[in-house]
Amino acid sequence: PRTDWGPALEGAAAVVHLAGLAAAPRGRRAEARCREVNALGTERLVEEARRAGVGCLVLMSTAKVHGETSSEPLTEDAPIRPAGAYARSKWEAEERLRAAAGSRLRTVVLRPPLVYGRGVKGAFRALLAAVARGVPLPLASVRNRRSLVAAANLAEAVRRCLERPEASGAYLVCDGPAWSTPELVRRLAEGLGRRPRLTPCSPALLGGLLRGLGMGGTASALLDDLEVDDARLRRELGWRPVVECGRALVETGAWYREARRRSSS
Repeated sequence: PRTDWGPALEGAAAVVHLAGLAAAPRGRRAEARCREVNALGTERLVEEARRAGVGCLVLMSTAKVHGETSSEPLTEDAPIRPAGAYARSKWEAEERLRAAAGSRLRTVVLRPPLVYGRGVKGAFRALLAAVARGVPLPLASVRNRRSLVAAANLAEAVRRCLERPEASGAYLVCDGPAWSTPELVRRLAEGLGRRPRLTPCSPALLGGLLRGLGMGGTASALLDDLEVDDARLRRELGWRPVVECGRALVETGAWYREARRRSSS
């Protein structure tokens, strides 16, 4: 919130706001840091963009403003139930965007689920590493539904939001049909040139074990449903994925295999 955006915004026609804090210390510090960077930082940027005469600002939010799980595909009208400091700060960023925007600044919000592709980090990269090492994964019995979005497809959504003057408000975005965690692992393994080592285990038992170890977030990501409906984005902006999810997952696995080869040589 203390950043001077003036020099960067001079002469800019549009701003795509991708910067944010996704991981922070736990407890009150996490809440304060996420709010400072994601919410108050966004407010400052929007105010300066408006003063600079920027015509459009696209904010990258998260599908998790609707919650960590879904019982049916989420739409933009689904209840707002952010869980955790990150999701709460992103929802506040959306609210501050709407409050600070002027009549001449068009604002758009994108709410993606898990984003993956070349350079992916965090939990998805940890899963790639486990599959690459041939670690047995007790996920064969999981029958969940998780929406994903490839970075290339998300970039195409950003482009549509910038180029289409009718784009406004919030849009959920995903690759298309949801995937189960075992299906995801199989596609990554294909790209890695490995055999997926999936073993059966009761999802309830596995979830209980993970949560007992303080890994509730991991349990939710691996076992629960989080499915979104991107019909509004497709209908209003004519957006379509530029890469099919299965192929993008295989390509992400292949990228990681090559990255490991280079780092070890």
